[in-house]
Amino acid sequence: MKLYDLQSAPNPRRVRIFMAEKGIEGVEKVSVDLPAGENLSDQFRAMNPMAQVPVLELDDGTQLSESVAICRYLESAFPEPNLMGVEALEQASIEMWQRRIEFNLFYPVLMAFRNIKGLFADRERISGEWGDISKERARTTMAWLDSHLADREFIAADRYTIADITALCAVDFARVVALRHEQEGLEHLEAWHQRIASRPSSQA
Repeated sequence: MKLYDLQSAPNPRRVRIFMAEKGIEGVEKVSVDLPAGENLSDQFRAMNPMAQVPVLELDDGTQLSESVAICRYLESAFPEPNLMGVEALEQASIEMWQRRIEFNLFYPVLMAFRNIKGLFADRERISGEWGDISKERARTTMAWLDSHLADREFIAADRYTIADITALCAVDFARVVALRHEQEGLEHLEAWHQRIASRPSSQA
């Protein structure tokens, strides 16, 4: 397999962590320079018309994009350890928390980055006001998540799941817009972060 990647971007990191947790090795990494616009080339758009990373290319040439879709494929192809739920109710519960984190923390952090930093101002309309609004939404979600983690070791189940991966990538990436959970007085979120970040997969 081949993973079209960008080391600093949070979405490819989700897939790399997912792979690391499952012990998937031998995947070729191809770095795509987004700031330079490599993702806008005809060659890359042929793989992913949305011009985004990551893209996973299978051995038969099939190409998959969208981080969670890639993880869903990997979950089926490499079922252990399970990261997305075993029976129906657990699968639904993990998906529920995954989407809560994705929509209320992960994406607001991305919108804050894109609109405050303006890295892609040459190719998209940006709004500093929307960046600030998104940052505050992420801050509010961190506080809510802190309360949720008051008596829980993990976010969605009694074990590590994809919801923890998405939250870790969001919390870490929030630093680029000067949103640091450890400076917000969120002791439960900080304890969770220390546990999750200490896993070897977090370095993937």
